[in-house]
Amino acid sequence: MTKILYSTRATATGGRDGKARTDDGALEVALATPKELGGNGQGNNPEQLFAAGYAACFLGALKFVGTQGKHARLPANASVSATVGIGPRSDKGFGLAVTLDISLPGLDAGDAEALVAEADTICPYSHAVRGNIEVTLNVAVSN
Repeated sequence: MTKILYSTRATATGGRDGKARTDDGALEVALATPKELGGNGQGNNPEQLFAAGYAACFLGALKFVGTQGKHARLPANASVSATVGIGPRSDKGFGLAVTLDISLPGLDAGDAEALVAEADTICPYSHAVRGNIEVTLNVAVSN
């Protein structure tokens, strides 16, 4: 890795049925195991937090790529929704799968695909999970 421009720290206590908090206090969440995994679902879970982070980061990557002049500019009403699934792996433990639904209204389909492909190469989340988590990119351009 090169020079770190920003870092943050969060601490979790109690695991999936505890709480998590950033050191600066900007984020504090009660954690709960989802009902589908045997919990009460009365709080957030790591998959929700990962989905929110990945969606925001990928949209940020799209915005950056759109300002570089090689691709179409990002529409103001662009959005990214991340669906994160968890399930058992064949080799023990659990694994994740991610689907990113990327809405780029008004863009030509080819321009949208090129923008998304470039964003996928620079997004730190995409880079971190590449080869480890199945990620599906769905791109919609209709208004």
